[in-house]
Amino acid sequence: MREPWHPPMEDIRLTAVMHALADPVRLEILSRLTGSAGESCGDIGSGIRVHKSTMSHHYRVLREAGVTLTTMDGRSRRVRLRRDDLDARFPGLLDSVLNALRRTGPATAVRRCSQP
Repeated sequence: MREPWHPPMEDIRLTAVMHALADPVRLEILSRLTGSAGESCGDIGSGIRVHKSTMSHHYRVLREAGVTLTTMDGRSRRVRLRRDDLDARFPGLLDSVLNALRRTGPATAVRRCSQP
């Protein structure tokens, strides 16, 4: 299995990052990755009420925007936040988003998003 594609740090674009962070499920993923050295996709998605294929889509959007880094760990994938790269490209952006999440709570947004 080959490693997934990631944009080089210098190619990470603000518009792609903002698009990736404009979804409540992806904000919840971001929140869960904060302070982590990496988590398996199954662990991150635990308790988020969306279909597995939808979670895969969200992981891909975050990865292709340059927000996360996905590595292969045997047959599973581990995801971690590209904190250093994002801080170098857009100083203060990630801290602002994470502070807003602490105030408003991403889980509230996910419940609204996933209710039938």
